[in-house]
Amino acid sequence: MSITPREAAEAWSRADLLHSAAAVEAALDRMAAAISERLSDADPLVLTVMTGGVVPAGLLLPRLGFPLGLDYVHATRYRGQTSGGHLHWIQRPSQPLEGRVLLLVDDILDEGVTLAEIARDCRERGASEVLSAVLVEKRHHRKNGFCADFVGLEVEDRYVFGYGMDYRGYLRNAAGIYAVADN
Repeated sequence: MSITPREAAEAWSRADLLHSAAAVEAALDRMAAAISERLSDADPLVLTVMTGGVVPAGLLLPRLGFPLGLDYVHATRYRGQTSGGHLHWIQRPSQPLEGRVLLLVDDILDEGVTLAEIARDCRERGASEVLSAVLVEKRHHRKNGFCADFVGLEVEDRYVFGYGMDYRGYLRNAAGIYAVADN
């Protein structure tokens, strides 16, 4: 269900700030250090998970001081909705994956269904190793067993937006991690 920009602005004005822009930037620094330690000699291919992963990837990549390749995948369960359904592939990676170490970069790990399916597909396409980095992980017990290798911040189990995560198609650009106010 789409909303108007005015409705998005209203939701933003009432939202609860969970992590400030400074906290997010510090988390990105920590993630970059951990990723660099693990992958600096691996010649990794970074796959940005569209659309939410574009902001975290754009902020994370300049912090990685080693050679890497870059591509993207676009698969979604949400399609503009607030709850997910079956995975819908829009674009698989264009570069060959065989024998490559991959780093999937996404905005959020909620239940893990989307990232698990993307990782499985990459392994089936011959990737030698598939790691994942998420800016935000939700704390709850509905996970499907998938765990991210690199996590920036944790949030409570609420509808969050900002730094790539959207509120009904808007607010990916919010500088901070916000939770929609309870009605």
